[in-house]
Formats: sequence, C-alpha cells, structure tokens
Amino acid sequence: MTNSTASDQEPDFIEVGEAAGRRRIAVRARQGAAPGLIWLGGFKSDMKGTKALALDAWAAEQGRACVRFDYSGHGESGGTFVDGTIGRWLEESVAVFERFCRGPQIAIGSSMGGWMALLLARELAKRPENRASLAGLVLIAPAPDFTEQLMWNGFPPAVKQEIESKGVWLRPSEYGEPYPITRELIEEGRNHLLLGSAIDLGCPVRILQGAQDPDVPWQHAFALAQRLPTDDVVLTMIQDGDHRLSRPQDIARMIAAVAEIG
Repeated sequence: MTNSTASDQEPDFIEVGEAAGRRRIAVRARQGAAPGLIWLGGFKSDMKGTKALALDAWAAEQGRACVRFDYSGHGESGGTFVDGTIGRWLEESVAVFERFCRGPQIAIGSSMGGWMALLLARELAKRPENRASLAGLVLIAPAPDFTEQLMWNGFPPAVKQEIESKGVWLRPSEYGEPYPITRELIEEGRNHLLLGSAIDLGCPVRILQGAQDPDVPWQHAFALAQRLPTDDVVLTMIQDGDHRLSRPQDIARMIAAVAEIG
C-alpha cells in the first residue's frame, strides 16, 4: 500500500480465479485511518473516473484509507469485458476487499457498483472471520438486478432473439463504444438478484439518485430502499441529476454521505 497521490500511484496487481479463468486485477490502495473507503465502479467504468478520483483525493486529505480497483475487462485489469459476469466481478470485489481492507470500511458503489456493494455485504456476512467489516454503504444511482430489470425485461423481442441465437448484442451507448451484452451476462446475473426479498445489511445506507437519470430510473432506487429493513437508510433525490452524478455539487453530496456514516 502507498500514500502517494492518485496521479502518480502505480497499481498493485492480484491474481483472481483458477486455471483458464485466472485474471490480473489492478488495485490502488492507500494506508490511512478507519473507517477506510472502498470504491466499486460501474459497468464499463474504471478507477480513474471523476467520482473515484475525488473520493481518493478526499481520503488523502483526511488521512483515510482508500481502495480502488478495476474489474476484469475494465481499465488496467486483465481479461476481456465480453467475458465478464456479475459473479465474476463479485469474486474480484471480495478478493480485493479481503486482501487490501482492514477494520471498518465504507463501500461506495456507483451504478453496477451499487449492486456489487450490496452483494459484497451479503458475502461478507457469510465470512465473520474477516479482518475487515462494513461500516456502511453509499450507493450512487444503484443498479441492483440491472441485467434483468433494466436490460432483459426491457429488450424488444428482436434483441432478445439476437442475444439467445448469437450469444451477444452490441448495445449502443452515449458514453462511447457500444457495450457487448452477452447471454452469459444475462443468465449468470440471475444467480445474484436481490430485489425479490428483503436485503438485510445491518449497516447504514445512503442512496444518491438523479431524477433525470436515463439509465437507472429513480423508481429503481425507491424499490431498493423499500427492500432495506434497516432504520438508517436515507435516499436523496437530486432533481436535476443525471446518471453519472459527477458534477461538483454531486461530488460534494457523495463526500458528505461518506462523512455522515463515519
């Protein structure tokens, strides 16, 4: 681990998986005080995004521990994006948490990272011997179950047929190159659905959601909040907010949510 700034810090790498499924995961971790922070990025995002860097910079100013990493097929990590699944990326998230985190941690998850944070909490509950624990979650435009609820259920028949027959469909994206949506991503994602029952996390949760989000509708955040039985859940609706929530005022809200938890 290192205390260098985000701009000059080289990543560490860990190996996750077995045999042909083994991949090299890039991690940037700084030492510091607890509660530490762990960043869980979104679908097709990486640890050098605006929110991730802002979080790391705040952690440096506060002397707080902070961990960022790239899922396989993302950023500086190995593997290809088309091979990615929710279970694969969850395995990497758990491996990074267990290797780099110590003591209480706040998980900050953006979009798909919100789903990852929730799944990480569920996995950690099965492993009480861990040297680290979750003190709270900050979820930004969280997208639990998005492969089913926000993708498959909304795809027209022609797209579903292409995914089933060809194994992949290139989904246009306003953020850059088309996203390959694979049959494996959809089918494997069904093993990790959360919104069908209560999600008992046992820690505070803060949710930031943009009302103008074209990718994760605000109703999705409300559905998640209703599944969280803990009393300490706060959902903040940002009326003019989009999906990224990367404007200075959005970054300030994210940092405030983290600071409120601890």
